[in-house]
Amino acid sequence: MLRAYAAGRLFGETSGEGPLAVLALHGWRRTHADFTPVLAPGLVGPGGPVSSLALDLPGFGASPEPPAAWGSPEYAAALEPVLEAMSGPVVVLGHSFGGRVAVHLAARRPDAVRALVLTGVPLVRLGQPPHPALAYRLVRRLARAHLVPASRLEAARERHGSEDYRVARGVMREVLVRTLAERYEEPLGRLSCPVELIVGAGDRATPPAVAEAAAALVASASCQLLEGVGHLTPLEAPSALRAAVARHLP
Repeated sequence: MLRAYAAGRLFGETSGEGPLAVLALHGWRRTHADFTPVLAPGLVGPGGPVSSLALDLPGFGASPEPPAAWGSPEYAAALEPVLEAMSGPVVVLGHSFGGRVAVHLAARRPDAVRALVLTGVPLVRLGQPPHPALAYRLVRRLARAHLVPASRLEAARERHGSEDYRVARGVMREVLVRTLAERYEEPLGRLSCPVELIVGAGDRATPPAVAEAAAALVASASCQLLEGVGHLTPLEAPSALRAAVARHLP
């Protein structure tokens, strides 16, 4: 059953019994439900059973959209009231977009984050980004010169943009554009908690080399490769994520 957090600005579901010791953050266009195979029926740490909270991030699932085009730092700031309601330092499990937010959350609140378990998170750019299609670049240039209407440029964006871009609307499209332009080297360098990066060998969205490069930027990090697994690790390899979280429980 979903519950409200942060004065009704966030919704999430808890699993297990005992103190809230795990916070799970889902990927783009996903919801808290991705973590049901990982967190249910509950986790047990050295100190006994603990419960977990899987949130719907703002703009996804039951949580309302942010009031502006937030980036990962603003998403992390919005989660701080949730940390205050949890039982001491917690393990944060982040998948894809949720992992971007988790990195900023741990950098902002080292006192409240015991460890990070990150999976399929695009934290480091390798090589040069692909150039937009020639047809789109031409329309964009014409639009800047006021030779074609804004509607023509938007149609070109819809045609040549990614599926995530085409599906997103309003402020969420602006959030997507902003987060895709972010860099994470600085917050990664500030992390003081243990970090486990888990990546599927078949993850095309975030190849293993990305996780390896991110791990090299963190003082206390490890990287685990899962053969036969793609990008949706919470659904494809829940037992691996469950084991990684359990290693850091109090």
